[in-house]
Amino acid sequence: MKRKVAIITLLILLIAAITLVVLKIYTNTSETIGMAIEEQENRIIEEENPKEETTSASLIMVGDNLVHSSIYKEAHRNANNKGYDFKPMLKLIKEKVKNYDIAYYNQETILGGSKLGLSDYPCFNSPYEAGSDMLDAGFNLVSTASNHTMDRGEQAILNSRAYWDKQKDVLAVGSYQSFEQKDELQIREVNGITYTMLNYTYGTNGIPVPTGKEYLVNVWPTDLKINDPKRDTKYQAYKEKVKEDIKRVRDKVDVLIVAMHCGIEYTKEPSAYQKDEAKFLAEQGVDLVIGTHPHVLEPVEWIDDTLVFYSLGNFISAQYQDENYNKTVGLMSSLRITKTTKNGKSSIKIDNVENELIYTYYNQATWSNFKVIPFSNENIAKYLPGYQKVHERYKKIVQMYDKDMIVIPAYLGKTV
Repeated sequence: MKRKVAIITLLILLIAAITLVVLKIYTNTSETIGMAIEEQENRIIEEENPKEETTSASLIMVGDNLVHSSIYKEAHRNANNKGYDFKPMLKLIKEKVKNYDIAYYNQETILGGSKLGLSDYPCFNSPYEAGSDMLDAGFNLVSTASNHTMDRGEQAILNSRAYWDKQKDVLAVGSYQSFEQKDELQIREVNGITYTMLNYTYGTNGIPVPTGKEYLVNVWPTDLKINDPKRDTKYQAYKEKVKEDIKRVRDKVDVLIVAMHCGIEYTKEPSAYQKDEAKFLAEQGVDLVIGTHPHVLEPVEWIDDTLVFYSLGNFISAQYQDENYNKTVGLMSSLRITKTTKNGKSSIKIDNVENELIYTYYNQATWSNFKVIPFSNENIAKYLPGYQKVHERYKKIVQMYDKDMIVIPAYLGKTV
């Protein structure tokens, strides 16, 4: 009898154990199936509502680095006559530029180096340090095609190109050592945003570019005698070349910038050529057009989705300060580039456009003590009497075509 009870007890325990195992397997299976169903549902939801990924980069820009002899002579004194030190002139600008991902300027004068012999207007040649100290200030995007590129001939351009090729994390475009280098795609990336820049000048002050060596400088020719882009056949024909340049790179970058060295010097409004170029470049899908050459600032406007700065004016120069300070007041403009990616497709938005006026001070009696001063900096009150009136004058020019274009207010402290 006891044996039967024991057997029955064992059978009951075995059945109970099997039941527990089955229940556990069923529970785990149900949980697994439930998780799988939930994951599938989440996947369907994600596919129907894909997540947006955004990234952004900041860009700042200034105009012409126009290195007159009084500027490089002061830099020579700063370096105790052993080399050239432009850094003290750029101190107040560096405080701003260092905060940006991309920083553009136009190298107006050729960097042929001091061994070639430095020179002033009308045929400039500047020391390499004029570029190096701009890089030290945070600049990393440079246009080199200007009307002064051919000033000292082919050797100066080759020297300049060799210098720029040695600089890391810097994109310098517009003049080259060969057709192969000219045609090479120069693409940079910051914060997941790819970009490049094309650069053209209207001419080279009558100095011919050697036949067969057109790579030395990109010239989009304009005939000022005709002074009408519609009737200027060479100008119109070159549009096909520009269109080809854009087509080669447009689908390979998120942001395409074109730096244009064109216009009429010392005029506050863009010329017919500048307007025609801006319209043409906007039609080709260029994101940002940066203008230099007039040596004075000109309006800023949108042409559809293309942001156009017709002229940033001078960054630093020793051009004469007249009663309106027009050649010593320039623009330092900034913006934000946002890339949004959704469902494998990306879009670019440019916003937060802000324009700050800058002033190049120097002692007119001694042609010395050069410094570039933002109008928002307290030093402007010390070095530019009546700076608030000057600010209002040039604010109106910046906003001539777009009253909503932001111009950063001048320093609000006490005037001197």
